[in-house]
Amino acid sequence: MDRETTRIVYMGTPDFAVPALAALHESGKTRNWEVVGVVTQPDRPAGRGKRMVMSPVKEYALAHDLPVLQPGRLRRDAQAIEALRALAPDVMVVAAYGQILPQSVLEIPTFGCLNIHASLLPAWRGASPITASLLAGEAETGVTLMLMDVGMDTGPMLAQAKMAINPDDTTASLSDKLAAQGAALLIESLPRWLAGEIAPVDQAELPGAVSTCSLVKKGDGRIDWTQPAALIERMVRAYTPWPSAFSLWKGQNFKIWRATVLEGRAQPGAVVAVSDGVAVGTGDGLLGLVTVQPAGKRAMDINSFLNGALDFVGSRLE
Repeated sequence: MDRETTRIVYMGTPDFAVPALAALHESGKTRNWEVVGVVTQPDRPAGRGKRMVMSPVKEYALAHDLPVLQPGRLRRDAQAIEALRALAPDVMVVAAYGQILPQSVLEIPTFGCLNIHASLLPAWRGASPITASLLAGEAETGVTLMLMDVGMDTGPMLAQAKMAINPDDTTASLSDKLAAQGAALLIESLPRWLAGEIAPVDQAELPGAVSTCSLVKKGDGRIDWTQPAALIERMVRAYTPWPSAFSLWKGQNFKIWRATVLEGRAQPGAVVAVSDGVAVGTGDGLLGLVTVQPAGKRAMDINSFLNGALDFVGSRLE
C-alpha cells in the first residue's frame, strides 16, 4: 500500500452498517482507499442458550480478513484509543456503532469522522430514527452523511438523500433500503469530501425542526387499545422486527405482526368479527388483524389462528 492510499477505519455494529462497510471494502482498489480496521461492539449473549454472538459487521470483517477491534466502553479504554491512533486513519466512517465517540477519537483522523444517520437531520437525532419516523406517520425519510462532533447527531451535514416511506414499510424493510441508500451516498460523497469539494452545512441551516428519539425498549411495543387504530397500526410496523407490537390474551403475550385500519367502533381491546375477518376495538376505529403470534406459537395468518382459537372473537385483549 503506497502513501497516497486513503486509510479508512470503519465503525459499526448491526445489519444496517454492513452495506456501507462492504461498499468501502469492495470499491477500495478503484477508489484508491483501504479499510485498515473495523471497530464494532463486543460479542453478546443471545437466544435462550445465551450463546455468544458476534455482530453482523464483525462477521463481514472476518470473512474479508479485515482487522477487528471490539472495545467495551471506548471513551474509558485508553488502550483501544491508542490502537485506533496506531492505525493512522485518514478518515473514519461510522454507521450505527452504538457508542458516542469522545473528542479524543474524533481528533484522530485527518479528515474527521463521518456518520451515516438514517434520517433527514435535524429530524430524529438519536438511536432509533427509523422507528421514530414510522411512529410519526411520516411520508418521507432518508439518510444524512454528517461530520461528527461530540453531540448526539448534531454535527454539520455533508450530504443527504431522500426516500419515500411506503404504507407497508416496517423498521426491518426500511432499514434495509436506507442501509443501501446510505452506502451509495457514502461512496458518492467520500471522494468529494477528501478532495475538499464539500462544504459542511450547519444543521441550523437545514429545513425542518430538531427532533430526537431514544433507544427502543422492550416495553415500548405494548399496545394501549384506547389509542387510535392508525397509531397502533404504525406501532405494528415500527416495532417489526423488535420488540413487536403486543398485547395480552388470556394473560399471555399476543403479538401482532400485520394489521390494517378499518372503519367502525367497538370497545377498546374488544375482539369483534367484521365482514373481512377479525378486528379489535380502539379509541378511534378498528384494527384489523392480518398476522398474529400467540404465546409459544409461530406467526400465522389470522384465519389459521382462529381455527385453533374459536373463543378469540368476543374476548378482550388487555
